[in-house]
Amino acid sequence: MDIKEIQNLIRFVAKSGASEVSLETEDIKITIKTSGDASGLAETTFVQQIPVATAMTPMAAAPAAAPVPAAAPAAPEATENSNYITVKSPIIGTFYRKPSPDKPSFVEVGSMVNEGDVLCVIEAMKLFNDIESEVSGKIVKVLVDDSSPVEFDQPLFIVDPS
Repeated sequence: MDIKEIQNLIRFVAKSGASEVSLETEDIKITIKTSGDASGLAETTFVQQIPVATAMTPMAAAPAAAPVPAAAPAAPEATENSNYITVKSPIIGTFYRKPSPDKPSFVEVGSMVNEGDVLCVIEAMKLFNDIESEVSGKIVKVLVDDSSPVEFDQPLFIVDPS
């Protein structure tokens, strides 16, 4: 990202009315926090990510500073001590189990899902994003309550792929 793109992002966030937005790529992490008043001032924090290969050198900083390799958005990961798959949130926003308040939930515990089936919707900045299953299997557990805020990479569902 160049400085022009960052400035445009700051202006966009300030006009949108969002109080905080985080953007993370392989090289950089940006957090933009806007004040609640009408002045439109925004505070921006930039964090330069250290590539994993560099972090493994003997002169590496404290272990807490080493980046954790992240999975692709919505990519399932195997949980410890089981063959279950965890489906995680690819974005921050508000989690909804239903397409609208008067419709049934996309999935319930025990539902069979196929790869590409919509599991839920996450609203971010007035946009509704369908979260699709990356695996076929049976929903074992729903980890988030309806209409709850979710963070990036937060576990949403546990799926049994067998």
